[in-house]
Amino acid sequence: MPALILPDRTIVRVDGADAHHFLQNLITANLDAVKPAEAHPAALLTPQGKILFDFLISKSGENSYDCDISTDQTADFIRRLTLYKLRAAVTFEKCEDLPVIAGWNGEAPQGALRDMRFPKKAAVWRLYGSGSVVDADRQAWNAIRIAHGVAESGTDFALSDVFPHDILMDKNGGVDFRKGCYVGQEVVSRMQHRGTARRRVVTLTAETDLPLHEGSETQPSIMAGDKPVGSLGSVSGNSALAIVRTDRVADALSQAVPLTLDGIPVTLTLPGWTGLSFNSGDTNTPDN
Repeated sequence: MPALILPDRTIVRVDGADAHHFLQNLITANLDAVKPAEAHPAALLTPQGKILFDFLISKSGENSYDCDISTDQTADFIRRLTLYKLRAAVTFEKCEDLPVIAGWNGEAPQGALRDMRFPKKAAVWRLYGSGSVVDADRQAWNAIRIAHGVAESGTDFALSDVFPHDILMDKNGGVDFRKGCYVGQEVVSRMQHRGTARRRVVTLTAETDLPLHEGSETQPSIMAGDKPVGSLGSVSGNSALAIVRTDRVADALSQAVPLTLDGIPVTLTLPGWTGLSFNSGDTNTPDN
């Protein structure tokens, strides 16, 4: 049962009598669907429907929720929540004494939460605090994310640059299309009902190890012949995450145009749990 501490993640606790109502009208996830022992993907969007903050949300008490978010987003996230607070009876606390632990492939320890971004069979969990043997490294964590098509801001996409559909939040329950209004809801709902999502997270594989571009200001493009179809994210050995234009990839596949990264032939695969394919607008519900 591999597990590791994620030092670049922090818990922001939203507490108070109005916490549920406050968050329900602000973020993409439906808090009514968040069950005990589950951590659900969620986002706070710009009014234009792009992701301003991405995080996992879980219940931490009768009137409180834990937001598991990238540490470098924490201050801005609390500042943004405060702007929306007005007279709501809510408080925001940065829980620096709660390390974030991720684990997989085994029975979860007591108090762990199922990471709902992953299919159930992957047995991926989060634990806030202690109570698990930490014996894995970051490369192993990246590998499990890549294998299941789970993208995170910073390493796989830039904030304010992607819509929830682009990172499969319409498929993993990170966006609810029935709960009512929230910031950016009109744009996201329009994309859903019109079927206009064209960018998606894919797993990219090659026969040789892929080049690392850590520290680079820009990531290399995935090419179809001489035309770019997407950009690279996290890399682990010969596999990686990428966000691509599915219509352009479908055209390349239909015309047998080679797909490459830095001149290396690659294969692109949409995560099986999404029910998506490059040749259709399939919107089947994922098997979580």
